[in-house]
Amino acid sequence: MSESGHSQPGMYGQGRRRRRRRDRDPGPPGQNLSGPSRDRDYVPRERRDGSEEPTGPLLQKTPIILAKPPGERISSKSSAPASGAPSLEKPIMLIKTRDEGGKPGNTPDVPPSASGAGSVKLEREGQRPTQPVYQIQNRGMGSAASGGAVDPVIGQTKLLPPEKMKHSIKLVDDQMNWCDSAMEYLRDQTDMLVVGVIGLQGTGKSTIMSLLSANSPEEDQRAYVFRAQTQEIKERAGNQSSGIDFYITQERVIFLDTQPILSPSILDHLINNDRKLPPEYNLPHTYVEMQSLQITAFLFTVCHVVIVIQDWFTDINLYRFLQTAEMLKPSTPSASHDSTGSSGADDGSEYYPHIVFLQNKARREEFCPRNLKKMHMAVDKLMVHSHLKYKGTLSMLDCNIFPGLSRDYLEAEVNLFLLPMMENDGEDALTRAGSGPPLFSLLPGYRGHPSFSSLVSKFRSQILAMSRSQLSHTILTEKNWFHYAARIWDGVKKSSALSEYSRLLS
Repeated sequence: MSESGHSQPGMYGQGRRRRRRRDRDPGPPGQNLSGPSRDRDYVPRERRDGSEEPTGPLLQKTPIILAKPPGERISSKSSAPASGAPSLEKPIMLIKTRDEGGKPGNTPDVPPSASGAGSVKLEREGQRPTQPVYQIQNRGMGSAASGGAVDPVIGQTKLLPPEKMKHSIKLVDDQMNWCDSAMEYLRDQTDMLVVGVIGLQGTGKSTIMSLLSANSPEEDQRAYVFRAQTQEIKERAGNQSSGIDFYITQERVIFLDTQPILSPSILDHLINNDRKLPPEYNLPHTYVEMQSLQITAFLFTVCHVVIVIQDWFTDINLYRFLQTAEMLKPSTPSASHDSTGSSGADDGSEYYPHIVFLQNKARREEFCPRNLKKMHMAVDKLMVHSHLKYKGTLSMLDCNIFPGLSRDYLEAEVNLFLLPMMENDGEDALTRAGSGPPLFSLLPGYRGHPSFSSLVSKFRSQILAMSRSQLSHTILTEKNWFHYAARIWDGVKKSSALSEYSRLLS
């Protein structure tokens, strides 16, 4: 530096360093005055691209880990040979050092994509080295990806709980046509239970099915999943349900609520509204009876449990109707799914569901053990020639309803259950208010049976504990059951046996 404070050109520059190297006289090794570590001249190394290594302290190059572009990952996956055992897919990570200041001749190993979600931008020239950049993409759902874009939400859909139904939907409408709206609630799993119900008009089918599926007796009946009869419909002797209603719980139990069999209100609606009958039916009452037989034969084929609800004991015509529906029941399709024949399989391979007789609105004297025994014996004699599983799978004695009664008391114990009238707060208050001393007026009155809520809970546990037999010769998932039921319903409507029976009735 000069006296004026300005630096002189060439004093500390590259020219002065080169001039000192030329003027220095090389001596023998070890005679260099610059120190023991500089016993030989510094010879700059040449790089592969022909440029000299820059002087000064070197900064350590931090690697960048890049994910393979989505397009190349899909192409490499499709070109890989298929093997019998699926291999576990792991993320691909490519390690590459940063560019040397953008010098010519240094090309990257993997060309980065200019745009796209899976591209990583390299550092520009002159930027300081940063931390390694990591990008790991999910390859677990590669088969569901289209166009190289992988949605990470797809991998979590199987972990979500099944969608909860808020109300029932139609499986068969009032015109006896099949509906496909229930398909979106079904899944590909085989652990399911199908429960159907039949009964005369006003016996409480929709109420019982709502209590078994999703509701409790304390709730408002207007919030039931199967809509019960309103007061207006009761006053004009009408029916609330039409066709077949569908509801599936989160425990994968399918409940099927049906319109009343042999319904006088449906017959009155056909006559007064001049509805056109199908050409194969001449009389309205024949059409109503054939509708009831179609629904019952359909339930005997696609359900594990069929509940027959009565509100008094007992109607002989109802048992005759059940025997007719059993006779007209379509045969179980073979493993080849050939259901064209009406009598293809043997009796040993035919499927028959569990049938449960539920007496709703039972009186107090009907809970007497002697009367209960007579009822079991009567049902056993009426169903003795039936192939339906009407005994041995449901017991009121196992529910501790009659403490002290042994299992041998009911010699022929059939699937019979009693439910009393549904209580409300007003009736319970009248039962408590007795005419005796004040101490006894605070105690509940004698009913002769447990409460309605307790009996419904016991009945529900017995129904859900029923054995789930195989409905067909192949194992059915929920979605396969839906297609199987649609095919059975179409076969029932076109059944030659039902057509011949309707011709005899006419």
